[in-house]
Amino acid sequence: MLNKYARAFFTRVLTPFAAFLIRRGVSPDVVTFIGTAGVVAGALVFFPRGEFFWGTIVITLFVFSDLVDGNMARQLGRSSRWGAFLDSTLDRVADSAIFGGLALWYAGRGDDNILCAVSIFCLASGQVVSYTKARGEAIGLPVAVNGLVERAERLVISLVAAGLSGLHAFGVPGIQVLLPIALWIVAVGSLVTLVQRVVTVRRESAEADAATAAPGQGNEAAQ
Repeated sequence: MLNKYARAFFTRVLTPFAAFLIRRGVSPDVVTFIGTAGVVAGALVFFPRGEFFWGTIVITLFVFSDLVDGNMARQLGRSSRWGAFLDSTLDRVADSAIFGGLALWYAGRGDDNILCAVSIFCLASGQVVSYTKARGEAIGLPVAVNGLVERAERLVISLVAAGLSGLHAFGVPGIQVLLPIALWIVAVGSLVTLVQRVVTVRRESAEADAATAAPGQGNEAAQ
């Protein structure tokens, strides 16, 4: 849902900024690298210290580069396999930094081994969810399924909860419980999404194998 509607909205909003960067001679690849570096820095500098509000602000400012670089490529007419590969690869790096930073907090001053494990599960499951789609498409399957919690949902749920939890440092009582709740939601949602994609790939592969075998069986019956 977020991929379909929110991405379209923010793409329109960020188009003038993308055009400005093009006029300044900035390439889409540079925006991709800077955006990823900003997300990684925000996550690994602020989150392990429990500074969730400011960490979320920094990450949010840079995470929109994921929309800006693609917008720039389309305006330049330079959409390429390399750009898609680089963008997807660095997205995985950014996601790992976010959940890795949360895991470091809970492994250290946050002092909660269970939530540390949940954060690590969110990190790992997010990578596997992405891999299942990429691998399915690589073997020629459409992987036609809208998962319950995909990348956009994982980021929005986690970052909104982290940012609001950070308001505890400004005197808002009890709000820090939002982050653990969000991590559990992302963990369970990612697991459901993984199962959805595995089931879809299994069904599509069976259908593809059956379609491939059918002509040969028909020829044998004719003989």
